[in-house]
Amino acid sequence: MHLGVDSFVAAVTDPRTGRLIGPEERMAHLLEEIELADRSGLYSFGIGEHHRPEYYDSAPPVILAAAAARTERIRLGSAVAVLSAADPVRVFQQFATLDLISRGRTDLVVGRGSFTEAFPLFGLSLADYDELFDEKLDLLLRIRESEHVTWSGRHRPALTGQGVYPRPLQDPLPIWVGVGGTPTSFVRAGLLGLPLMVAVIGGEPRQFAPLVDLYRQAGAQAGHAPEQLQVGLHVFGYVADSTRAAADTIYPGWHEMFTKVSRERGFRAPTRAQFDATSGPDGAFFTGDPDTVAEKLLRISAQLGGVDRVSIQMTNPRLAHEDLLRGIELLGTEVAPKVAAG
Repeated sequence: MHLGVDSFVAAVTDPRTGRLIGPEERMAHLLEEIELADRSGLYSFGIGEHHRPEYYDSAPPVILAAAAARTERIRLGSAVAVLSAADPVRVFQQFATLDLISRGRTDLVVGRGSFTEAFPLFGLSLADYDELFDEKLDLLLRIRESEHVTWSGRHRPALTGQGVYPRPLQDPLPIWVGVGGTPTSFVRAGLLGLPLMVAVIGGEPRQFAPLVDLYRQAGAQAGHAPEQLQVGLHVFGYVADSTRAAADTIYPGWHEMFTKVSRERGFRAPTRAQFDATSGPDGAFFTGDPDTVAEKLLRISAQLGGVDRVSIQMTNPRLAHEDLLRGIELLGTEVAPKVAAG
């Protein structure tokens, strides 16, 4: 099981001083975090895509290209690229270019995203939510398969044999499908033989076992080899020297973040009791000391029939840069070796 970090590049208020970290300083901090993840032996670092004032990640390939020039081994990818609201030709070109800059260390994870701001921003209708993704994923895979593409659809002008350049170093460029909890999404990924990245935001990770089984069954029925059907998890979490310290460090930012989302979506405000339950042995958040987090990762992997990759999302609007660096270091130097040892 490979371990990595995902970031939504949240705007951060320093919990010790109350000072809002500006976007220029936040970007500098982010590149330090990615460099440390590389030095600490982590497998991957992913950047999300949002078009909201509290996040600075609207252009992931630009950020990842800067990181590629400052790292050696770590894989760099999207978490996720909102393909429904993008042009697949440009997405492929951007990530193929990133693959060349990183010398073959790129992963493209595509999905619909959990926020909807990109749709009106780019003149798209939410009524076409499902059709946009299906059509654009089809085109993206056609581009990956062939330098010259002939294709037509409803939401983009047709291609009549034009070439799409540059081509990536990796052949094929790894394309993962990011999914939530919709069975049809798991089946689609399986039928296409694409690796699966499951966003576990709440509930219990083991509840995804029937859906992961559905993905593997669909892939097998379509004739795809078992090793092709990789499963990854995108989860929220944080590692500290003690489990209590981990919880106390990230709770203020978690409460701020989820209170805002709950208000937008008409949900009840989150509580510390909910946070503690979600951070428990069976919850969705991977929070604790290295032993606790490693044990939970191994347990959840067994419950899901084997997990190939876990990316821990540590974005938090009240997490000091120094604390985030410490969490990344512990994940790479202590949790990853424990997981590798089984």
